[in-house]
Amino acid sequence: MLHFARWKIITVLIVCLSGILFALPNLFSAETLKGLPDWIPHKQVHLGLDLQGGSHLLLEMDVRQIEQEWLDSIRDEVRQRLRKAKIGYTGLRIVKDHVQVRIKKPEQYEAAYKELRGMIQQLAGSIFTGAGGPDLEVTRGENNLILLKPTDAAITERITNAINSALETIRRRIDALGTTEPTIQRQGRTRILVQVPGLDDPQKLKALIGETAKLDFRLVHPSMTPSEARRTRVPPGWKIFPSADGFAGEYLLRSRAIVSGEDLVDAQPSFDQRTNEPVVLFRFNASGARRFGRVTQENVGRPFAIVLDGKVISAPVIREPILGGTGQISGSFTVESATKLAIQLRSGALPADMEIVEERTVGPSLGADSIAAGEVAAVVGLIAVIVFMLVAYGQFGIFSNIALLLNLALIIGALSLLQATLTLPGIAGIVLTIGMAVDANVLIFERIREEVRGGKSAINAIDSGYSRALGTILDANITTFIAAVILFWLGSGPIRGFAVTLSIGILTSVFTAFTVTRLMIAFWLKGKRRQAVEVPI
Repeated sequence: MLHFARWKIITVLIVCLSGILFALPNLFSAETLKGLPDWIPHKQVHLGLDLQGGSHLLLEMDVRQIEQEWLDSIRDEVRQRLRKAKIGYTGLRIVKDHVQVRIKKPEQYEAAYKELRGMIQQLAGSIFTGAGGPDLEVTRGENNLILLKPTDAAITERITNAINSALETIRRRIDALGTTEPTIQRQGRTRILVQVPGLDDPQKLKALIGETAKLDFRLVHPSMTPSEARRTRVPPGWKIFPSADGFAGEYLLRSRAIVSGEDLVDAQPSFDQRTNEPVVLFRFNASGARRFGRVTQENVGRPFAIVLDGKVISAPVIREPILGGTGQISGSFTVESATKLAIQLRSGALPADMEIVEERTVGPSLGADSIAAGEVAAVVGLIAVIVFMLVAYGQFGIFSNIALLLNLALIIGALSLLQATLTLPGIAGIVLTIGMAVDANVLIFERIREEVRGGKSAINAIDSGYSRALGTILDANITTFIAAVILFWLGSGPIRGFAVTLSIGILTSVFTAFTVTRLMIAFWLKGKRRQAVEVPI
């Protein structure tokens, strides 16, 4: 156990020096690091929200909006299917949580029922929805009535998919801000937690992620105005939309969009070449470009509306077919609002409105106090452990303390290399690791003492102490490491921060406490004559 091959010695030294090298950048400011050569590591440990300060938002999705949009799509599909099958109907409308339609002719009722049952699709089972099943219940009612209602499992699946989609959309929007290590995770059934360390403008964050940014393009009714539609009746397949373009109060638009924002592949802020006003340039994918080109070819001279979050922001006239799949959105934009809209369009629309139910701002002064408190705790713990090891084990305690300092450097170096986020619970994990790091040395040194009392020579006692204590050390640390991995896997936020530093600390402490101290003792033994060696503990 005390013999080290040359390659093993080189490997241990490289690991220790690398840990020190990657930890060193954390002792300098960002400005100082910029002036250092490129070959020197520049990565520093990212500080979490509780240490650096920043914004904390808890968002809740409007699930009723998701259910309502699904009911709207069911109603539209019922209309299309019955018209295609040439089945007369009346009273097609949404009532609470279902869609109902009445068939005019009793002899067509069975055909209509069979046609509408064709809308049912089977769900794939999951851990959230359980076993698969139908997404729609189509039942018979009185007086030729047919009822269509989404199943509970299907609604749960829709909400889950919407939350997952919102998570990715919010992540893309925040990443566009250039922030580092944001925390974006689901909480409960309909909520999303967003924490952005270092963001000093929480209003900007709220404006960016709080808007749905659902974009679509719709045709304007060629002859009827919204006021005429209100006096008589809104034609089937058309809908009145409010305006935000400053030219008209409302617009009567097609219910079905020509192209939706899902077909956008890029959006960038720019300036209009004629007016020099801020605009947003957009580009469709292949299928969106084909549909948009076909509709503009067929409707030259007619206006079409650009609708954002249910409001018309522009309603230009189609002067010529737009076949290239690109265009621009103009309006009363500022440079900042055009940039924000481009980010939102690029990241995609949120599936539904998100309401801010909790908002907190952590100031950098509070973070500085937390860092100072954590540093004091770490220093006090480190000094206490160093003094204890010196008093209890003498010269071997010095070896253990050197390994302890190397362990701390390796932890900081690993956090810097992995670009992990250090939180206040993470500092607690480091402080805990300092105390746990000497456990292995205590086991080894006590074992050596027992071997010496048993009459063994110093070299045999040291070799036996290390070899026999290895199994116990591994058992203790593996079980703790498993617990840390489970905390990281199932935990969130602060718990993950604690698990990260604890996991890294376990790996580095086993390396330093067992391998590094063994190497130092081996070098110490070589510097002495073997017959004069005594165990200094």
